[in-house]
Amino acid sequence: MNKEQTKITELYDLTHTLAADYLSQFTYPWEALQGISDFIIELGNSLDENEYEKRGENIWIHKTANVFPTAFLNGPLIVGKNAEIRHCAFVRGSALVGAGAVVGNSTELKNVILFDKVQVPHYNYVGDSILGYKAHMGAGSITSNVKSDKLLVHIHAEDGEIETGRKKAGAFIGDEVEIGCGSVLNPGTVIGRHTNVYPLSGVRGCIDADSIYKRQGEVALKRERE
Repeated sequence: MNKEQTKITELYDLTHTLAADYLSQFTYPWEALQGISDFIIELGNSLDENEYEKRGENIWIHKTANVFPTAFLNGPLIVGKNAEIRHCAFVRGSALVGAGAVVGNSTELKNVILFDKVQVPHYNYVGDSILGYKAHMGAGSITSNVKSDKLLVHIHAEDGEIETGRKKAGAFIGDEVEIGCGSVLNPGTVIGRHTNVYPLSGVRGCIDADSIYKRQGEVALKRERE
C-alpha cells in the first residue's frame, strides 16, 4: 500500500457515517483524531431531538438504539440508529458509534469513529482509531495505540513514511475489513478495504485492499485465489 492508498477517500465510503463532512476536511484519517471530541459535541447539539435522546453531558443516544443498563457511557458520545451497546461495554468518551453498529461485552472505546454497521462485539479495545463501514473485529482483537518506546507514530507506506505527529494513533481500517480473533493491530496500522486478517495475527504497517493477511511478510491478494 502506497501513501495514496492510505487516504480517507481510498479507505472509506463516507455515505455510511455521520462524520462525512468532518472527515472530508482531511486527507489522511489520523489527521481527524485530534478533533473528534469537539466534532461530536458540535454534531450532537445539532441532532434532531425527536430522534435522539440526550443522556447526561454530551451524550446523545438514538431512540432506536439498544443500550444495556450495565454499559458505561462517558461523553462526548453519539450512538446512532439501531446501534447496540451490550453488557459491560466501556465507552470512555469521544466516540461516534454508527447506525447499526455493535459494541459488545467488555469492549472499550476511546477517541474513535465507528462507521455504520461496524462490529466490535467481544472483548475488543479500540482506541484512537477509525473503522470503516461493516468492518468487523473478531473476539479479543485490539488496536494498540501507543508504541512501546513512546515515540511518535509513523505510517509505514511502501513509498515512504508519513509522520502523524501523534503519540497515540491506533488502526485505520477500511470498509468491510475482517479482523481475526485475538489479533493485535500495532500503532499506525492501515488496512485497505475488503481485506481479511487471519486470527492471532500481529499486524503492522499498511496492508493492501482485497488481501488476505496470513502473517508478517505473507499477504495474498484475493484475486490470486480465484
